[in-house]
Amino acid sequence: MSLPLGTTVRVSTRQHGRHHRTPGYVQGRLGRIERAHGRFRNPETQAYGGDGLPEQELYLVSFDLPGGDRLLADVFEHWLEAAE
Repeated sequence: MSLPLGTTVRVSTRQHGRHHRTPGYVQGRLGRIERAHGRFRNPETQAYGGDGLPEQELYLVSFDLPGGDRLLADVFEHWLEAAE
């Protein structure tokens, strides 16, 4: 999946009982792709001795907050879903 800048996405709410790099406070929220950082080994599998392959795209995602503020978070592609 290669997401163009400006694409609206939703962060998955799937259960994950082990180490993951996606903050719980953005799960289920709509955001917008601001930047693609590139492909990196998956830290979620590396944390348990895996090789982190295949590499995953890491995106900077912005989330609109009340009062005109924004939250920016780096989210790996396997946590992003198409917004409906």
